Amino acid sequence: MKILVVCGNGLGSSFIMELNVKKALLELGKEAEVTHTDLTSATAEKADIYIGAGDIVDQLDNGVRKIVRIVNMMSIQEIKLKLEPLL
Repeated sequence: MKILVVCGNGLGSSFIMELNVKKALLELGKEAEVTHTDLTSATAEKADIYIGAGDIVDQLDNGVRKIVRIVNMMSIQEIKLKLEPLL
């Protein structure tokens, strides 16, 4: 399973969120390939789950992709709650 963490520039917030997604997966006892990128690159990159702030990842929602909208990227609990049903 591949999880792609997306932000506007693919540098700061998506990297921090990638680390927190990895922590959430560890706490859930799940494994996945987790990477981060910018919005433009994400449109061409395949993943099982796209995760990021709503205003960014909503632009990737084509009705087929699994999208996870995060409000507080520092909240491991929020990431776990929203990610777990899709794993």
